[in-house]
Amino acid sequence: MGWVESLQRTIDYIEEHLLDHLTVDNIAKQANASPFHFQRIFSLLTDMSMGEYIRRRRLTLAAQDLIHTDMKIINLAFKYGFDTPEAFTKAFRRQHGVSPSQARKYMGKLQSYNRLVIQVSLKGAVPMKYQVVEKEDFQVVGIKKEFSIENGENLLKIPDMWDQVNSDGTTNLLVDLNNGSIDGVLGVCDTSNKGSSDKMEYWIAAAYDGKPQEGLLKLDVPAAKWAVFEVHGAMPDAMQKVWKQIFSEWFPSNGYEHAGTPELEVYTDDDPSSPNCYSEIWIPVK
Repeated sequence: MGWVESLQRTIDYIEEHLLDHLTVDNIAKQANASPFHFQRIFSLLTDMSMGEYIRRRRLTLAAQDLIHTDMKIINLAFKYGFDTPEAFTKAFRRQHGVSPSQARKYMGKLQSYNRLVIQVSLKGAVPMKYQVVEKEDFQVVGIKKEFSIENGENLLKIPDMWDQVNSDGTTNLLVDLNNGSIDGVLGVCDTSNKGSSDKMEYWIAAAYDGKPQEGLLKLDVPAAKWAVFEVHGAMPDAMQKVWKQIFSEWFPSNGYEHAGTPELEVYTDDDPSSPNCYSEIWIPVK
């Protein structure tokens, strides 16, 4: 099954089961992808999390039911997966700007989020600079935190982690320790199953050959073939732009698949706010 077809099949699955209990695992299986990588692709291509899409679609259909049926609000709340009428009313007002009872009386305008349809558009006019390299296993040392990938929590919390290490001196320590095969401070995303498919570990680290200092942990990165993409521009926009290009343009038009081992963001000592800042994205491929 092609990349576009598998993503469309997954969206169809979500739509067919909107009133059921949807799990990340079951949804990702439709695309033959890990929960993390499916959610990554989904959010990059749609600019919203998978959980947000499901919530918006349910509340869109709930608004239609309010207008076209006489179903009680409490029953609508349970139908669309809310534990209480109060939770339903709060979410409904957040999306539509009016309460369910106001919507039933045709008071105010409603926000309709339509079913997603994957369309192939012509892209690629802007070249992507990358190379494929093979590297033996290596060690990184640093700090790590575990994040949930449900509803994009990891995307919200990882920037806070960077703010912390930049302010408490950890970044400078890692720069001084860096003596391994990759120059720079690394953001390492490890989604190998740690006992829970909805969790990921994120490391801020440096390649280091030696015993970790007290307070730092080590991670062994396995030997791999890597697609290494150049990133030019100020952070974080330049990095996010290239991530989106990788999954929306590069993977669909190349014969590679993600190998499922840790991936890296490599930050040099360039000024991160400079339009000339250089960094890299390393993705293990097979």
